[in-house]
Amino acid sequence: VQLQASGGGLVQPGGSLRLSCVASGSIFSVDAMTWYRQAPRKERELVATITSGGSAYYADSAKGRFTISRDNAKNTMHLQMDNLRPEDTAVYHCNAAIRPHSGSAYYGYWGQGTQVTVSS
Repeated sequence: VQLQASGGGLVQPGGSLRLSCVASGSIFSVDAMTWYRQAPRKERELVATITSGGSAYYADSAKGRFTISRDNAKNTMHLQMDNLRPEDTAVYHCNAAIRPHSGSAYYGYWGQGTQVTVSS
């Protein structure tokens, strides 16, 4: 199982980016999918998470600006980030709880991260 994150880049304050995370490999089912971020010299923090049923939870810093979504048929998750601020600068990582086979438990998998830089 692999998670591939993409969509990061350099954007000016107030701009937008759309991150994507695709899970591939031996996948029977995917439960919660989550975006985390880690800024330099800071601890990793949860940004947003979405259940397989589509219920979403956001960190206070993301509420009203970020929208998490997923396509279960494609094992894909997106994070639409609007009105970006310099403090959103971080490496964004995706995480997913995946059951590789019908008889297995759910395991947590991580993507490699994508850099988001908000600067003028």
